[in-house]
Amino acid sequence: MAITYLKKAHRTAQSGQTDVQATVHDMLARIDAEREEAVGAYARSLDKWDGPLILSEADRARATSLVPDQLKDDIRFAHRNIRRFAEAQKATIMDCDIEILPGLRAGQKQIPVTAAGCYVPGGRYAHIASAIMTITTAKVAGVTHIAACSPPRPGIGIPPAILFAMDLCGADVILNLGGVQGVAAMAKGLFGLPNADILVGPGNQYVAEAKRILYGQVGIDMFAGPTDSMILADHTADPDLVAWDLVGQAEHGYNSPVWLATTERNLAERVLELVPGLIDQLPEVNATNARAAWSDYAEVILCDTREEMARMADDYAPEHLHVQAACLDWWLDRLVAYGSLFLGEETTVAFGDKSSGPNHVLPTSGAARYTGGLSVHKFMKTVTWQRATRDASRALAQATARISRLEGMEGHARTADVRLAKFFPGEVFDLTPNDDAA
Repeated sequence: MAITYLKKAHRTAQSGQTDVQATVHDMLARIDAEREEAVGAYARSLDKWDGPLILSEADRARATSLVPDQLKDDIRFAHRNIRRFAEAQKATIMDCDIEILPGLRAGQKQIPVTAAGCYVPGGRYAHIASAIMTITTAKVAGVTHIAACSPPRPGIGIPPAILFAMDLCGADVILNLGGVQGVAAMAKGLFGLPNADILVGPGNQYVAEAKRILYGQVGIDMFAGPTDSMILADHTADPDLVAWDLVGQAEHGYNSPVWLATTERNLAERVLELVPGLIDQLPEVNATNARAAWSDYAEVILCDTREEMARMADDYAPEHLHVQAACLDWWLDRLVAYGSLFLGEETTVAFGDKSSGPNHVLPTSGAARYTGGLSVHKFMKTVTWQRATRDASRALAQATARISRLEGMEGHARTADVRLAKFFPGEVFDLTPNDDAA
């Protein structure tokens, strides 16, 4: 079997990125020192925003009045789907309680975090869907306080459609803030907010770096890089759909990789022929991104068999994986490394990006090898508990004392010793480990 690259990327999603670590570190240090004053200064200099940083109820109502009814209905449609999927996820997360041995009970509880900060990107596009994905999922998880922020546009603030989505999905506080300053305000509990327990949502490289630096002080959803997408196609695939699906994902950004793996040379060559013309049909702002992504980061890979395609997908571990091939159940059972899987030509990654239900905040840059995307699980803590009768503690204490002494942890051993002495006075126990095991 052989792998043939009909188009090979000469850059990776990580190449050519500006080193922003020092800039973000300095910004966070200043915000630590100057708090709200520094955030306001960054809002004026970077967001070009000198209006209120916290939106009032009147601001929310005003935004709602500006959103066309059809768009409101579309946002409500997406919100219902995303909420229903998140509710189904939550139903799979259960407390448990087991008697491990007579008299020893242990269990787990699912507890949502208290406060979440949801970042909604602005910039080139109005990311309405990101507001729905993050805030709705936190709400379903049972988070007590949800703050959300998004970059304001000069003289306008957060676009009305994003504000409507934030309000509909249940944000308790909405901030006219973008970038590092928005993330820091939520993480550090500025402007009267509770300190966020977790920060979620996609953003540019400055936002991603701020989340990386803050990780440990707060939880985060994941370390995110440029979005990426892979299509697996066989003889049943429609080259026009495949080509458009690649172009649609390439418009995310100049460094957003798209990959096609196929067993069909004719399909691959037709897609290579189609894509440049389809990109030219886009508005120029979208075409600029898609053209750069296709030129520098895209790959078209010819495989001998479907198993070879599956292995390629597992190796790449794409954020989005779209199968346009026969025997969809075989692919569902076989594939193991992806952020979200799209099966058949009747769906597309854009459905998942905007409205179908599963979350679009997903692992990038191969991280799907070891993690999934944003879900209600990210907002919840699985904690454990245990309790024991005195009879159960007899065996536990003896084993604990001997293991602790073998490890050299005498203080641990004594906590077991004193319980044996209290609960079973007069009894003699051998609490010395076997020297041969040391």
